[in-house]
Amino acid sequence: MERSHPKPALKTKDQVKDKYSKVTPKPAAKENTKTQEFKLHTGQRAVKRAMFNYSVATKFYLLEIQKKQVEKVQKMIEDEEIRCLRKEMVPKAQLMPFFDRPFFPQRSNRPLTIPREPSFRTVNSKCWSCISENELYYFHHAHAWNPIK
Repeated sequence: MERSHPKPALKTKDQVKDKYSKVTPKPAAKENTKTQEFKLHTGQRAVKRAMFNYSVATKFYLLEIQKKQVEKVQKMIEDEEIRCLRKEMVPKAQLMPFFDRPFFPQRSNRPLTIPREPSFRTVNSKCWSCISENELYYFHHAHAWNPIK
């Protein structure tokens, strides 16, 4: 039961070309197109940019003028302060003492201070961590009741 497949016949090059190439009818020739006038915005942009540059330049110029005015006022204030300080700092001679009424020192009415010896004693020559509560209590109360002379 073998079926035999008939072998296809070989095709020529012309037949292969016709198969893959589609023949399209050529369109009718168009009339020549006319170019439309167009307007670039470069001129408008240049004008706007020039106006912007002018406004920036005037702003900087006004700021510079304002800065100069502020510096001028500040300098005037400083000069006035210096002038006032110089007036105040004029050296003046000391007044002459009154020789007809000489100064005689007088004794003060305050009592003299009585010197006393500072107490640097320690409790039984022990360090603070070794002191018992009773000794510490005695140490605090013994010094609390002694008036300073």
